[in-house]
Amino acid sequence: MSVNLSKNGPALTAAYKEVVDEKSNTNWALFTYEGNSNDIRLAEKGDGGLEELVEELNSGKVMYAFCRVQDPNSGLPKYVLINWTGEGVNDVRKGMCANHVLSMANFLKGAHVTINARAEEDVEPEAIMQKVAKASGANYSFHKETASRFQDSGPQGPVGSVYQKTNAMSEIRKTNKDNFWAQAEKEEEKRRQEERRKAEQERQQLEKERKDREAKEAALREKRDKEKASQIEQQKKYQEQLEAERKEQDKQQWEAASLISQRSVNPREMFKQRERGMTPSDSDVPPAAAASPQPGISPFFQNPVVEDEQEAAPQEQWKGTTLDICNMLNLIFSQVEDSSSCNVTADSSDRGICARALYDYQAADDTEISFDPDEIITAIEMIDEGWWRGFGPDGHFGMFPANYVELI
Repeated sequence: MSVNLSKNGPALTAAYKEVVDEKSNTNWALFTYEGNSNDIRLAEKGDGGLEELVEELNSGKVMYAFCRVQDPNSGLPKYVLINWTGEGVNDVRKGMCANHVLSMANFLKGAHVTINARAEEDVEPEAIMQKVAKASGANYSFHKETASRFQDSGPQGPVGSVYQKTNAMSEIRKTNKDNFWAQAEKEEEKRRQEERRKAEQERQQLEKERKDREAKEAALREKRDKEKASQIEQQKKYQEQLEAERKEQDKQQWEAASLISQRSVNPREMFKQRERGMTPSDSDVPPAAAASPQPGISPFFQNPVVEDEQEAAPQEQWKGTTLDICNMLNLIFSQVEDSSSCNVTADSSDRGICARALYDYQAADDTEISFDPDEIITAIEMIDEGWWRGFGPDGHFGMFPANYVELI
Protein backbone atom coordinates (compact mmCIF):
# COMPACT_ATOMS: atom_id res chain seq x y z
CA MET A 1 0.00 0.00 0.00
CA SER A 2 1.13 3.58 -0.66
CA VAL A 3 2.19 6.01 2.01
CA ASN A 4 -0.48 8.39 3.34
CA LEU A 5 0.72 12.01 3.64
CA SER A 6 -2.73 13.63 3.66
CA LYS A 7 -3.96 12.65 7.13
CA ASN A 8 -1.41 14.84 8.94
CA GLY A 9 -0.60 16.97 5.90
CA PRO A 10 -0.67 20.46 7.51
CA ALA A 11 1.69 19.49 10.33
CA LEU A 12 4.09 17.74 7.93
CA THR A 13 4.18 20.67 5.53
CA ALA A 14 4.71 23.21 8.33
CA ALA A 15 7.67 21.28 9.75
CA TYR A 16 9.24 20.93 6.29
CA LYS A 17 8.91 24.66 5.61
CA GLU A 18 10.54 25.54 8.94
CA VAL A 19 13.61 23.45 8.04
CA VAL A 20 14.06 24.96 4.56
CA ASP A 21 13.54 28.49 5.90
CA GLU A 22 17.04 29.92 6.61
CA LYS A 23 15.57 32.50 8.97
CA SER A 24 14.01 29.79 11.19
CA ASN A 25 15.92 28.30 14.10
CA THR A 26 14.49 24.86 13.38
CA ASN A 27 17.08 22.99 11.31
CA TRP A 28 15.82 19.39 11.43
CA ALA A 29 12.53 17.44 11.46
CA LEU A 30 11.90 13.74 12.01
CA PHE A 31 8.93 11.83 10.53
CA THR A 32 7.62 8.30 11.23
CA TYR A 33 4.49 6.08 10.94
CA GLU A 34 1.45 5.95 13.19
CA GLY A 35 1.69 2.43 14.66
CA ASN A 36 1.64 -0.24 11.95
CA SER A 37 -0.33 1.91 9.52
CA ASN A 38 0.95 3.79 6.47
CA ASP A 39 0.01 7.21 7.86
CA ILE A 40 3.04 9.56 8.26
CA ARG A 41 3.18 11.82 11.32
CA LEU A 42 5.70 14.34 12.73
CA ALA A 43 7.80 12.61 15.39
CA GLU A 44 10.07 15.48 16.52
CA LYS A 45 11.83 18.67 15.37
CA GLY A 46 14.66 20.78 16.79
CA ASP A 47 17.48 23.26 16.28
CA GLY A 48 20.46 21.17 17.52
CA GLY A 49 21.66 19.99 14.13
CA LEU A 50 22.81 16.49 13.20
CA GLU A 51 24.05 15.66 16.71
CA GLU A 52 20.61 16.21 18.19
CA LEU A 53 18.83 14.54 15.28
CA VAL A 54 20.86 11.31 15.49
CA GLU A 55 19.90 10.82 19.13
CA GLU A 56 16.20 10.71 18.23
CA LEU A 57 16.50 7.82 15.78
CA ASN A 58 14.81 4.59 17.04
CA SER A 59 16.20 1.17 16.11
CA GLY A 60 12.71 -0.36 16.24
CA LYS A 61 11.07 1.98 13.73
CA VAL A 62 11.20 3.20 10.16
CA MET A 63 11.83 6.98 10.13
CA TYR A 64 12.59 9.81 7.70
CA ALA A 65 14.81 12.77 8.74
CA PHE A 66 15.27 16.07 6.92
CA CYS A 67 18.11 18.33 8.17
CA ARG A 68 19.66 21.70 7.18
CA VAL A 69 23.46 21.88 7.49
CA GLN A 70 26.13 24.36 6.41
CA ASP A 71 28.48 23.39 3.60
CA PRO A 72 32.03 23.41 5.03
CA ASN A 73 33.42 24.59 1.68
CA SER A 74 31.05 27.33 0.66
CA GLY A 75 29.22 28.10 3.87
CA LEU A 76 25.90 27.78 2.05
CA PRO A 77 22.97 25.83 3.52
CA LYS A 78 22.63 22.24 2.33
CA TYR A 79 19.85 19.73 3.00
CA VAL A 80 20.28 16.09 4.01
CA LEU A 81 17.56 13.39 3.75
CA ILE A 82 18.05 10.29 5.93
CA ASN A 83 15.97 7.15 5.26
CA TRP A 84 16.28 5.32 8.58
CA THR A 85 15.31 1.62 8.92
CA GLY A 86 16.09 0.33 12.40
CA GLU A 87 17.65 -3.07 12.97
CA GLY A 88 14.65 -4.13 15.11
CA VAL A 89 12.11 -3.72 12.30
CA ASN A 90 10.79 -7.03 10.98
CA ASP A 91 11.40 -8.03 7.38
CA VAL A 92 7.77 -7.71 6.30
CA ARG A 93 7.61 -4.13 7.49
CA LYS A 94 10.94 -3.34 5.86
CA GLY A 95 9.75 -4.62 2.51
CA MET A 96 6.50 -2.67 2.73
CA CYS A 97 8.18 0.62 3.71
CA ALA A 98 10.85 0.30 1.02
CA ASN A 99 8.19 1.29 -1.52
CA HIS A 100 7.60 4.56 0.34
CA VAL A 101 11.11 6.00 -0.08
CA LEU A 102 10.37 7.58 -3.44
CA SER A 103 7.16 9.18 -2.19
CA MET A 104 8.94 10.66 0.84
CA ALA A 105 11.77 11.99 -1.41
CA ASN A 106 9.17 13.74 -3.57
CA PHE A 107 7.60 15.28 -0.48
CA LEU A 108 10.90 16.30 1.19
CA LYS A 109 12.29 17.70 -2.05
CA GLY A 110 15.48 19.73 -2.34
CA ALA A 111 17.82 17.32 -0.56
CA HIS A 112 21.46 17.56 -1.66
CA VAL A 113 22.52 14.32 0.06
CA THR A 114 20.36 11.21 0.64
CA ILE A 115 21.52 8.60 3.15
CA ASN A 116 20.00 5.14 3.63
CA ALA A 117 20.92 4.15 7.17
CA ARG A 118 20.33 1.05 9.30
CA ALA A 119 22.82 1.48 12.17
CA GLU A 120 24.37 4.28 14.15
CA GLU A 121 27.61 4.04 12.17
CA ASP A 122 25.71 5.15 9.07
CA VAL A 123 24.60 8.43 10.63
CA GLU A 124 27.74 9.71 12.25
CA PRO A 125 27.73 13.56 11.89
CA GLU A 126 31.33 13.67 10.64
CA ALA A 127 30.65 11.11 7.91
CA ILE A 128 27.53 12.98 6.83
CA MET A 129 29.41 16.30 6.61
CA GLN A 130 32.08 14.66 4.49
CA LYS A 131 29.41 13.53 2.05
CA VAL A 132 27.98 17.05 2.02
CA ALA A 133 31.42 18.49 1.23
CA LYS A 134 31.94 16.05 -1.61
CA ALA A 135 28.52 16.82 -3.03
CA SER A 136 29.19 20.60 -3.17
CA GLY A 137 31.08 20.23 -6.50
CA ALA A 138 33.63 23.07 -5.81
CA ASN A 139 36.91 23.43 -3.87
CA TYR A 140 37.17 27.00 -2.65
CA SER A 141 40.63 26.48 -0.96
CA PHE A 142 42.49 26.24 -4.33
CA HIS A 143 43.65 29.87 -4.49
CA LYS A 144 44.79 29.88 -0.91
CA GLU A 145 46.97 26.83 -1.48
CA THR A 146 48.49 28.35 -4.66
CA ALA A 147 49.40 31.60 -2.96
CA SER A 148 50.99 29.79 -0.04
CA ARG A 149 53.42 28.06 -2.39
CA PHE A 150 55.06 31.33 -3.39
CA GLN A 151 55.08 32.95 0.01
CA ASP A 152 57.75 32.52 2.58
CA SER A 153 56.05 31.20 5.61
CA GLY A 154 59.12 31.64 7.76
CA PRO A 155 60.50 29.03 9.99
CA GLN A 156 58.35 26.08 10.52
CA GLY A 157 56.96 25.56 14.01
CA PRO A 158 57.07 22.40 15.96
CA VAL A 159 55.10 19.53 14.72
CA GLY A 160 51.75 19.30 16.49
CA SER A 161 50.41 16.14 18.14
CA VAL A 162 47.38 14.17 17.18
CA TYR A 163 45.80 14.65 20.57
CA GLN A 164 42.23 15.87 20.51
CA LYS A 165 40.44 17.32 23.46
CA THR A 166 37.71 15.13 24.78
CA ASN A 167 34.23 16.62 24.62
CA ALA A 168 32.54 15.59 27.84
CA MET A 169 29.00 16.40 26.70
CA SER A 170 29.47 14.46 23.48
CA GLU A 171 30.72 11.42 25.38
CA ILE A 172 27.86 11.64 27.85
CA ARG A 173 25.33 11.91 25.06
CA LYS A 174 26.84 8.93 23.26
CA THR A 175 26.79 6.83 26.43
CA ASN A 176 23.22 7.85 27.22
CA LYS A 177 22.22 7.06 23.66
CA ASP A 178 23.70 3.57 23.88
CA ASN A 179 21.98 2.96 27.19
CA PHE A 180 18.72 4.29 25.84
CA TRP A 181 18.69 2.01 22.82
CA ALA A 182 19.71 -1.00 24.92
CA GLN A 183 16.85 -0.25 27.32
CA ALA A 184 14.48 0.25 24.39
CA GLU A 185 15.43 -3.12 22.93
CA LYS A 186 14.85 -4.82 26.30
CA GLU A 187 11.46 -3.19 26.67
CA GLU A 188 10.54 -4.16 23.12
CA GLU A 189 11.51 -7.79 23.75
CA LYS A 190 9.59 -7.76 27.02
CA ARG A 191 6.56 -6.37 25.25
CA ARG A 192 6.73 -9.07 22.58
CA GLN A 193 6.99 -11.79 25.21
CA GLU A 194 4.00 -10.34 27.03
CA GLU A 195 1.98 -10.29 23.80
CA ARG A 196 2.91 -13.91 23.08
CA ARG A 197 1.92 -14.89 26.62
CA LYS A 198 -1.45 -13.14 26.32
CA ALA A 199 -2.08 -14.72 22.92
CA GLU A 200 -1.33 -18.17 24.35
CA GLN A 201 -3.66 -17.55 27.30
CA GLU A 202 -6.44 -16.44 24.96
CA ARG A 203 -5.91 -19.50 22.78
CA GLN A 204 -6.07 -21.83 25.81
CA GLN A 205 -9.19 -20.07 27.09
CA LEU A 206 -10.91 -20.42 23.71
CA GLU A 207 -9.93 -24.08 23.52
CA LYS A 208 -11.31 -24.69 27.01
CA GLU A 209 -14.58 -22.94 26.16
CA ARG A 210 -14.88 -24.98 22.97
CA LYS A 211 -14.37 -28.26 24.83
CA ASP A 212 -16.89 -27.27 27.53
CA ARG A 213 -19.43 -26.31 24.88
CA GLU A 214 -18.95 -29.60 23.02
CA ALA A 215 -19.30 -31.56 26.29
CA LYS A 216 -22.56 -29.76 27.14
CA GLU A 217 -23.93 -30.35 23.65
CA ALA A 218 -23.01 -34.05 23.85
CA ALA A 219 -24.70 -34.39 27.27
CA LEU A 220 -27.81 -32.64 25.96
CA ARG A 221 -27.96 -34.90 22.90
CA GLU A 222 -27.56 -37.99 25.09
CA LYS A 223 -30.35 -36.78 27.39
CA ARG A 224 -32.68 -36.17 24.45
CA ASP A 225 -31.88 -39.60 23.00
CA LYS A 226 -32.65 -41.27 26.33
CA GLU A 227 -35.93 -39.40 26.67
CA LYS A 228 -36.91 -40.31 23.12
CA ALA A 229 -36.02 -43.98 23.70
CA SER A 230 -38.03 -43.96 26.94
CA GLN A 231 -41.06 -42.49 25.18
CA ILE A 232 -40.79 -45.07 22.41
CA GLU A 233 -40.54 -47.87 25.00
CA GLN A 234 -43.57 -46.57 26.93
CA GLN A 235 -45.56 -46.24 23.74
CA LYS A 236 -44.57 -49.76 22.74
CA LYS A 237 -45.64 -51.14 26.12
CA TYR A 238 -48.93 -49.25 25.90
CA GLN A 239 -49.59 -50.67 22.43
CA GLU A 240 -48.78 -54.18 23.66
CA GLN A 241 -51.15 -53.73 26.61
CA LEU A 242 -53.95 -52.54 24.31
CA GLU A 243 -53.29 -55.46 21.97
CA ALA A 244 -53.40 -57.92 24.90
CA GLU A 245 -56.69 -56.45 26.17
CA ARG A 246 -58.17 -56.61 22.69
CA LYS A 247 -57.12 -60.23 22.29
CA GLU A 248 -58.57 -61.07 25.72
CA GLN A 249 -61.89 -59.47 24.80
CA ASP A 250 -61.93 -61.31 21.45
CA LYS A 251 -61.18 -64.55 23.26
CA GLN A 252 -64.00 -64.06 25.77
CA GLN A 253 -66.47 -63.15 23.05
CA TRP A 254 -65.39 -66.11 20.99
CA GLU A 255 -65.85 -68.42 24.01
CA ALA A 256 -69.31 -66.95 24.59
CA ALA A 257 -70.25 -67.46 20.97
CA SER A 258 -68.90 -71.02 21.08
CA LEU A 259 -71.00 -71.88 24.15
CA ILE A 260 -74.09 -70.51 22.45
CA SER A 261 -73.41 -72.42 19.25
CA GLN A 262 -72.87 -75.73 21.13
CA ARG A 263 -76.46 -75.90 22.47
CA SER A 264 -78.45 -78.81 21.11
CA VAL A 265 -81.83 -77.26 22.03
CA ASN A 266 -83.01 -73.83 21.08
CA PRO A 267 -83.48 -71.94 24.44
CA ARG A 268 -86.19 -69.75 22.90
CA GLU A 269 -88.35 -72.85 22.16
CA MET A 270 -87.59 -74.30 25.58
CA PHE A 271 -88.62 -71.08 27.25
CA LYS A 272 -91.84 -71.00 25.22
CA GLN A 273 -92.69 -74.59 26.12
CA ARG A 274 -91.88 -73.96 29.75
CA GLU A 275 -94.22 -70.99 29.83
CA ARG A 276 -96.95 -73.17 28.35
CA GLY A 277 -96.29 -75.82 30.97
CA MET A 278 -95.27 -78.37 28.38
CA THR A 279 -92.15 -80.50 27.90
CA PRO A 280 -90.32 -79.93 24.65
CA SER A 281 -90.20 -82.86 22.28
CA ASP A 282 -87.94 -83.62 19.36
CA SER A 283 -90.74 -83.07 16.88
CA ASP A 284 -91.60 -79.59 18.19
CA VAL A 285 -88.08 -78.17 18.82
CA PRO A 286 -86.16 -77.29 15.68
CA PRO A 287 -82.41 -78.02 15.71
CA ALA A 288 -79.85 -75.26 16.52
CA ALA A 289 -78.32 -73.37 13.68
CA ALA A 290 -75.02 -74.77 12.41
CA ALA A 291 -73.26 -71.39 12.10
CA SER A 292 -71.75 -69.88 15.25
CA PRO A 293 -73.41 -66.58 16.16
CA GLN A 294 -71.30 -63.50 16.77
CA PRO A 295 -71.23 -61.79 20.19
CA GLY A 296 -73.84 -59.08 20.57
CA ILE A 297 -76.30 -60.70 18.04
CA SER A 298 -78.95 -63.02 19.36
CA PRO A 299 -78.92 -66.43 17.79
CA PHE A 300 -82.76 -66.45 17.91
CA PHE A 301 -83.03 -63.68 15.37
CA GLN A 302 -82.48 -66.26 12.67
CA ASN A 303 -85.47 -67.63 10.72
CA PRO A 304 -86.68 -71.06 11.85
CA VAL A 305 -85.77 -73.95 9.56
CA VAL A 306 -88.26 -76.71 8.77
CA GLU A 307 -86.40 -79.95 8.10
CA ASP A 308 -89.32 -82.11 7.12
CA GLU A 309 -91.74 -80.29 4.83
CA GLN A 310 -94.11 -83.27 4.84
CA GLU A 311 -94.60 -83.08 8.61
CA ALA A 312 -95.05 -79.32 8.49
CA ALA A 313 -97.63 -79.47 5.71
CA PRO A 314 -100.65 -80.64 7.86
CA GLN A 315 -100.19 -77.78 10.35
CA GLU A 316 -102.19 -74.81 9.19
CA GLN A 317 -100.60 -72.29 11.57
CA TRP A 318 -97.18 -72.87 10.04
CA LYS A 319 -98.26 -72.23 6.49
CA GLY A 320 -96.89 -69.28 4.63
CA THR A 321 -93.53 -67.73 4.15
CA THR A 322 -90.63 -67.50 6.57
CA LEU A 323 -91.70 -63.97 7.47
CA ASP A 324 -95.15 -65.26 8.53
CA ILE A 325 -93.51 -67.83 10.79
CA CYS A 326 -91.35 -65.14 12.49
CA ASN A 327 -94.40 -62.93 13.02
CA MET A 328 -96.28 -65.86 14.56
CA LEU A 329 -93.41 -66.60 16.96
CA ASN A 330 -93.26 -62.96 18.05
CA LEU A 331 -97.01 -63.03 18.69
CA ILE A 332 -96.71 -66.18 20.83
CA PHE A 333 -93.86 -64.74 22.88
CA SER A 334 -95.72 -61.50 23.48
CA GLN A 335 -98.73 -63.47 24.78
CA VAL A 336 -96.53 -65.55 27.03
CA GLU A 337 -94.90 -62.39 28.41
CA ASP A 338 -98.33 -60.87 29.06
CA SER A 339 -99.48 -64.01 30.87
CA SER A 340 -96.47 -64.03 33.14
CA SER A 341 -96.34 -60.30 33.82
CA CYS A 342 -98.10 -60.75 37.15
CA ASN A 343 -95.46 -63.09 38.54
CA VAL A 344 -92.69 -60.89 37.15
CA THR A 345 -94.13 -57.78 38.74
CA ALA A 346 -94.53 -59.56 42.05
CA ASP A 347 -90.94 -60.76 42.05
CA SER A 348 -89.44 -57.44 40.89
CA SER A 349 -89.85 -55.90 44.33
CA ASP A 350 -87.03 -58.18 45.52
CA ARG A 351 -83.79 -57.81 43.54
CA GLY A 352 -83.11 -61.52 43.82
CA ILE A 353 -80.04 -62.75 41.97
CA CYS A 354 -78.11 -59.88 40.39
CA ALA A 355 -75.34 -59.75 37.81
CA ARG A 356 -73.07 -57.10 36.31
CA ALA A 357 -72.74 -56.81 32.52
CA LEU A 358 -69.28 -57.61 31.12
CA TYR A 359 -70.05 -56.62 27.52
CA ASP A 360 -72.70 -54.64 25.73
CA TYR A 361 -75.68 -56.55 24.30
CA GLN A 362 -78.51 -55.33 22.05
CA ALA A 363 -81.86 -57.14 22.16
CA ALA A 364 -82.93 -58.86 18.97
CA ASP A 365 -86.69 -58.44 19.79
CA ASP A 366 -89.04 -57.68 22.67
CA THR A 367 -88.29 -60.98 24.43
CA GLU A 368 -84.68 -59.89 25.15
CA ILE A 369 -83.11 -57.03 27.07
CA SER A 370 -80.31 -54.65 26.16
CA PHE A 371 -77.49 -53.46 28.43
CA ASP A 372 -74.04 -51.82 28.42
CA PRO A 373 -70.88 -52.86 30.31
CA ASP A 374 -71.05 -52.45 34.15
CA GLU A 375 -74.86 -52.15 34.20
CA ILE A 376 -76.82 -54.31 36.69
CA ILE A 377 -79.42 -57.00 35.79
CA THR A 378 -81.72 -57.97 38.72
CA ALA A 379 -84.17 -60.78 39.57
CA ILE A 380 -82.29 -63.24 37.40
CA GLU A 381 -83.85 -66.63 36.57
CA MET A 382 -81.37 -69.23 35.31
CA ILE A 383 -83.67 -70.98 32.86
CA ASP A 384 -80.84 -72.48 30.80
CA GLU A 385 -77.08 -73.02 30.94
CA GLY A 386 -76.46 -70.40 28.26
CA TRP A 387 -79.54 -68.12 28.59
CA TRP A 388 -80.99 -66.37 31.62
CA ARG A 389 -83.73 -63.79 32.03
CA GLY A 390 -84.17 -60.83 34.34
CA PHE A 391 -84.81 -57.09 34.65
CA GLY A 392 -82.59 -54.92 32.51
CA PRO A 393 -81.35 -51.40 33.37
CA ASP A 394 -84.44 -49.89 31.71
CA GLY A 395 -86.83 -52.08 33.79
CA HIS A 396 -87.71 -54.35 30.87
CA PHE A 397 -87.91 -58.08 31.67
CA GLY A 398 -86.42 -60.47 29.15
CA MET A 399 -83.70 -62.95 28.20
CA PHE A 400 -79.97 -62.36 27.75
CA PRO A 401 -76.80 -64.51 27.23
CA ALA A 402 -75.43 -65.86 30.54
CA ASN A 403 -71.78 -65.52 29.53
CA TYR A 404 -72.19 -61.77 28.98
CA VAL A 405 -72.56 -61.11 32.73
CA GLU A 406 -71.03 -62.08 36.08
CA LEU A 407 -72.96 -62.73 39.28
CA ILE A 408 -72.60 -60.31 42.17
